Amino acid sequence: MNIWLEPFQFEFFRNGTVAAVLVGALCGLIGVYIVLRGMSYIGHGLSHAIFGGAVVSFVMQWNFYLGAGLWGFLAALLINQTVRRTKISVDAAIGVITTASFAAGVALISRYQRFTRSFDAALFGNVLGVTRQDVLVVAGVTLMVAGVIFFTYKQLLFTTFDAEVAQVYGVRVAWVDTLFALILAAALIASMQILGVTLIAAALVIPAITARLLTDSFNHMILISTLTGAFTGLAGMYLSFYVDVSSGATIVLIQAALFSLTLALTSWRKRAAHRLLDTHIQ
Repeated sequence: MNIWLEPFQFEFFRNGTVAAVLVGALCGLIGVYIVLRGMSYIGHGLSHAIFGGAVVSFVMQWNFYLGAGLWGFLAALLINQTVRRTKISVDAAIGVITTASFAAGVALISRYQRFTRSFDAALFGNVLGVTRQDVLVVAGVTLMVAGVIFFTYKQLLFTTFDAEVAQVYGVRVAWVDTLFALILAAALIASMQILGVTLIAAALVIPAITARLLTDSFNHMILISTLTGAFTGLAGMYLSFYVDVSSGATIVLIQAALFSLTLALTSWRKRAAHRLLDTHIQ
């Protein structure tokens, strides 16, 4: 039993594990809405936009969470408004706005060499460098997002499946989209330290897609995706400690392995059901 408890003697592991579990659950929860809205690319794009905001915050000596969060929120709003007011598709708008923001961050890094030391951590995460303050921020964001989704559950559900019909029935779709952009930006900010820019999109999408393979119920999908994210966060931390591999990458690889296993099992069950049906028909 001691071998399972051994890592917890280190404070960095305790902080990192709590943060990884919370971020995993948070990404799993929001990921359901992202996948069902057909916006899987936005997690990847906004994380790159927020990276630009993080660099600007560092250069301007602003608070990291405030500066990067505001930058990400504005980027999400700009994407929504661009899609609404022009004929540009959502994936094109995401590509232009977020890559431009990322390029601005890279340009500032090349100009202010002091930030270069943190470049790898920002891109790939540094969960073992998580402090108690970071854990409190992640916990606060997780509670905030869960609360917002709880109180706006019907509006988010309606706009997720049919925004045009929702607007006809009096749902303020623009306000709901703005609110969703805000909680998504907050979630990405909280996740950056743990997963990094390059891995956040996977953590947002994989648990939700895995849950979608297992159920057609929206409520069950949210539960499975959230639990999958939390479990893989814990499992990834444990495995990375013993095999000495990047924690963020390990979490995503475990999620990918679960997805592959789920896909194989569901495909096998469908084939078996078809064979059984064919046998009864004959």
